[in-house]
Amino acid sequence: MTTMTEASVREFKMPDVGEGLTEAEILKWYVQPGDTVSDGQVVCEVETAKAAVELPIPYDGVVRELHFPEGTTVDVGTSIIAVDVAGGAAPAPAEQPVAVAVAERPKAESTAEPKAPEPKQQGRQPVLVGYGVAASSTKRRPRKGPEVAVPAAHSIQTELNGHGAATPAAKPRPLAKPPVRKLAKDLGVDLTTVTPSGPDGVITREDVHAAAAPAAPEAPAPATTTAAAPAPAPVVTYDGTRETRIPVKGVRKATAQAMVGSAFTAPHVTEFVTVDVTRTLKLVEELKQDKEMQGLRVNPLLLIAKALLVAIRRNPDINASWDEANQEIVRKHYVNLGIAAATPRGLIVPNIKDAQDKTLPQLAEALGELVSTAREGRTSPAAMQGGTVTITNVGVFGIDTGTPILNPGESAILAVGAIKLQPWVHKGKVKPRQVTTLALSFDHRLVDGELGSKVLGDLASILEQPKRLITWA
Repeated sequence: MTTMTEASVREFKMPDVGEGLTEAEILKWYVQPGDTVSDGQVVCEVETAKAAVELPIPYDGVVRELHFPEGTTVDVGTSIIAVDVAGGAAPAPAEQPVAVAVAERPKAESTAEPKAPEPKQQGRQPVLVGYGVAASSTKRRPRKGPEVAVPAAHSIQTELNGHGAATPAAKPRPLAKPPVRKLAKDLGVDLTTVTPSGPDGVITREDVHAAAAPAAPEAPAPATTTAAAPAPAPVVTYDGTRETRIPVKGVRKATAQAMVGSAFTAPHVTEFVTVDVTRTLKLVEELKQDKEMQGLRVNPLLLIAKALLVAIRRNPDINASWDEANQEIVRKHYVNLGIAAATPRGLIVPNIKDAQDKTLPQLAEALGELVSTAREGRTSPAAMQGGTVTITNVGVFGIDTGTPILNPGESAILAVGAIKLQPWVHKGKVKPRQVTTLALSFDHRLVDGELGSKVLGDLASILEQPKRLITWA
């Protein structure tokens, strides 16, 4: 016979957080068994092959158990957390029971009989890192169907701690975006003590600064958080010192698969040109003093990106893709400009949508937002979809240039080398000039040598004489 407590348990399953992805790794739990959670509260952070995502729970209740520890890769549709929506108490007599079902666990762990399928969820979707859920926007549709018992499974937390004692209930997690949480951590501010001023009770940067002002600690202490015991690092060492093996997953796994697929599908050709960019660097310094560019990220990459957009406008055939199934070349009348970014989780390539329509200040703003979002780990899966042409700036690592591999589905990628002071023939005399080397890789199925050379030549001409940005744009 099903008990009231069992009937009130809801199983929250790993959702599809990124356009058809089949699995995600649990990076961090923000709750433990016994904690009270509310509708829209973030309970864990997961990493897909594309980005890190925070998952909110879609109902109120008390956490009964966590099915997987941190560091575990879980298939989409698998239950990851059980929540007692009645808070451990029997439901009211007039309450209609809610149908729930436990997702099938791996065969080695599964001991329960199969349950009836759970009705399709149409409510809240997972929210990307940095985009919180407003409490006032929460809505649930009525559910119908018979009650299905959920047996109490052996908790992963019990396996980790060696006992089944429940953790005392904790306060609901304060609402704040990840950058604000990082700021609070750096300043040593406990978010549970901060009075929120943002909409729907969201803590803002100003709230954190106000809370930190009186104390102004020299050595910031990390904010107190409620989280499950950290899982061991996914590293296996053989013979103590001779070998270290690191599992390939997440962003690294997706990058490897994409690069192998691209390298052995599209015939790559790479061309190089060495350019005197002294005038471009002078223009960068002038733009930094321009009032319209105040507060924006102004650097050589900004002008290189603008120059590439102008070169694409003059040679639109380069902005295309190869449709193998239909044996067609698909020319794009828009440019989603990808910028390769090295992050702690690996290489990602978010792109600026419709970059061809942006003014220089708008392009600078978009580049600044793209870089800061990537560094904070808040890049969404959508931001990495639909790129047409990419720039990879290897010069920031002191590298002269490279032979970049195309992003799948794109026809060209530009590698920008380090800008160095070198001897250069200028106006008939050898002078020290700021010089860099550019490398353009392209898909030779749809871009021949002439077209690739024209694009690279136009790009070099603009960087040598940046006034052409005005005359050619």
